[in-house]
Amino acid sequence: MTSGILFDFNGVIVDDEPQHCDALIATLTQYGYTLDRDTYYREYLGFDDRECFRFTFERMGRPADEPALQEAIARKHVEYERSIRATMRLVPGVADFIENAALDGFQLAIVSGALRSEIDLVLQLAGLRPHFAEIIAAEDVGACKPDPQGYNRARQKLDLLPKRCVVVEDSIPGLTAARAAGLRCAMLATSYPVDAFGDADLVWRDFVGHDATELPWAHV
Repeated sequence: MTSGILFDFNGVIVDDEPQHCDALIATLTQYGYTLDRDTYYREYLGFDDRECFRFTFERMGRPADEPALQEAIARKHVEYERSIRATMRLVPGVADFIENAALDGFQLAIVSGALRSEIDLVLQLAGLRPHFAEIIAAEDVGACKPDPQGYNRARQKLDLLPKRCVVVEDSIPGLTAARAAGLRCAMLATSYPVDAFGDADLVWRDFVGHDATELPWAHV
């Protein structure tokens, strides 16, 4: 019977949290708001773009209606795309891991708070797009992680039972979302220290030297 691997994107496939951080800082500067890196990693990590701007605009006492959020998201996307095209870096070992998992017959999906255009850009640049049967992006859900909506939707689209799926995440909100969806979860210590994931089924530093059979499958 087929099994599925549901990957987060930022910090799991592409090591682009620095680019997202810089893009958000640059965009918020346009609105007269100063954000530093420490605050980004402490308070913003795991948010999608909409939640980043809603959270900040409310702090500023600035309108956070849909047109304002869409304008801010578009501005950040310009900053992100410029940066990622110049300095894209995949998480170590992820390309081989994905290619081998696909060859071994696993169904692969991405569940992310990133924009679909950003996911597609990175996958095309990395040559990995053909391996993914489903992509659930920010535009496809009504709530970001830790809400489990994205993982539930991806699993349903793959037509798999929870016990046939494993999530690969790097953030605490992502781990919470996986748990709320009833899924086992392997964590990568790319955004948090290894000892931050007490509730994880498995923790790796990256994908180097690993393959999909090592994931914490419930049916094994």
